[in-house]
Amino acid sequence: MPKRISPRLLTALATALLVSSCSAAGQDRAARDPYPYWEQGAGAPEAAAFMKVQVPAGAVEVKGAVQANPREDVYLLSFVTGAETAVRIAEDLRSEKPIHTKAADLPPDRELFGHVGLPEPQTLKGARWAGVCPPCVGDERRRSVAWIDVYVYDMAGGRSRVYLHAF
Repeated sequence: MPKRISPRLLTALATALLVSSCSAAGQDRAARDPYPYWEQGAGAPEAAAFMKVQVPAGAVEVKGAVQANPREDVYLLSFVTGAETAVRIAEDLRSEKPIHTKAADLPPDRELFGHVGLPEPQTLKGARWAGVCPPCVGDERRRSVAWIDVYVYDMAGGRSRVYLHAF
């Protein structure tokens, strides 16, 4: 008479097979899926053009990047300018709520501005934020942009760093 296999052993074997097949499938997908990746040669001019944002004359430390993704590419733009100019840029985005300091903000789950050598704006104490869906507020200039986050971080000497993140 054949020995009977316990239900616990069957459950353990089935679980082991499931876990190993999922992890192998994940490795296989990662090997063939190049996303996300940073587009070589794409920087501040490309990000500014996508967002329809004019980098102010006299702005310094202008940085930008484009991250390719399967659904929506991510555009990053940052620069240092006068504090009043920084606020005008944020206001020009036409957010329904004015730029404000968030009580708490979580850093992104992946590196964004760190790619261009900057701290993530969500981690900067006192950084002000506004977010806008340009098509939702009737901004025809930016009808191809689904969302823009803008952070303004005040620095010494009446200067501010502007961070723009769009997709």
